[in-house]
Amino acid sequence: MDYSNPKIPEGINTSKQHPLKDFFILSIGVLGSIVLCVFLLGLFAERLALHIPFSIEHELLGTIKFSEPAEKNVEIQDYLNDLTSRLLPHIDLTKDISVQTTYVDDSIENAFASLGGQVRIYRGLIELLPNENALAMVIAHEIAHIQQRDPIVALGRGIVVGLFLTAIIGSSTDRFVSSIVSETGTLSALSFSRKQEQRADEIALKAIAEYYGHVNGADELFKALLNLGGETDSLTPEFFSTHPLSDGRIRAIKIQAEKNNWPTNGKTVALPDFITHLK
Repeated sequence: MDYSNPKIPEGINTSKQHPLKDFFILSIGVLGSIVLCVFLLGLFAERLALHIPFSIEHELLGTIKFSEPAEKNVEIQDYLNDLTSRLLPHIDLTKDISVQTTYVDDSIENAFASLGGQVRIYRGLIELLPNENALAMVIAHEIAHIQQRDPIVALGRGIVVGLFLTAIIGSSTDRFVSSIVSETGTLSALSFSRKQEQRADEIALKAIAEYYGHVNGADELFKALLNLGGETDSLTPEFFSTHPLSDGRIRAIKIQAEKNNWPTNGKTVALPDFITHLK
């Protein structure tokens, strides 16, 4: 048997395709899968959170330690409690949901709804408001978030997605959980969507129209914040971080009022002297 050693053609073990092409395709595929998983997990968590009993929120609330001022202003706190109680009948809450409004003597311009029906309003935001109607809009807006179960939905989404990403990057799950169950972590997780904000505005405006008989002053909150923001980002108040604002929200209030035949003119109620003296 004759044996020959044929010459192997050059380039038989090489490819005209760039070696990094497969890497980029694989990377894009992995990244796309992660994004899809995050989206689906967030959607699942939101729907699941709606079925969590409100009593469970109270238990979760006990794990969060909010910073409290050294001294509490009893007059302002009592006034906020009274105003909240006057607005509650105009917002359709289920019997198991309760609301507690807390005044925080801090200069930041903020207010937010948290777990367990907690509404916290800061002195800095109250100082911006020209009348009780605007303050009532703030409180009604936050109560609306509680009615819609937005805090538990947002927190549930943040925890589920965060745990998934933590598992991927190999970080400590315990560290993540401890950071999310804190005041700062909770506030970071309580990020409401534009749809949630719009719905809260609609519910709040309805409550204002029913209670005062008109909606005059309801948009003063947004006007004050937009004026404060000015042209520089450095002046943007804390309230913007969880309540994205735009001229569109002010226009939406006018459109909703016209649609429901709610008067836009009416006498506004002055804030008590012990609040105006804060300014």
